[in-house]
Amino acid sequence: MKKRYANLAIAYGIVAMAFGVFYREFTKFTGFTGQTNLSFLHTHYFLLGMFFFLALMLSEKAFHFSDKNTGKLLILYQVGLNLTGLGFLLRGLVQVLVENLGHGLDAAISGVAGLGHIITGVCLVMLLWKVRKRTV
Repeated sequence: MKKRYANLAIAYGIVAMAFGVFYREFTKFTGFTGQTNLSFLHTHYFLLGMFFFLALMLSEKAFHFSDKNTGKLLILYQVGLNLTGLGFLLRGLVQVLVENLGHGLDAAISGVAGLGHIITGVCLVMLLWKVRKRTV
């Protein structure tokens, strides 16, 4: 599992850097100078992707907390993280490209991001609970 955590940390680090470049270049290309949610993609993928999996790797090495259900929980965590990222991406693109957004689309984008945050948060707590159980 340690190698899996390391590989995921590398992958999310690359995704975080790519979103950072995308944010900078896309807003520069479109001439957008305001605030946009695209800036959150970079930090969310660094912290909840790369750093979180690095922390899990170190925790696995120290406490050997992974069991047969950990893989399923990790998949669900990543679904939540990427739904959150999709919400930020959609919101950011709309903020840059669309002047007036309809209420339904606005609510749908908020719903995607909210669902992603809920899934990520629940899985985060469950994974940390697994680690805690092995440290006591």
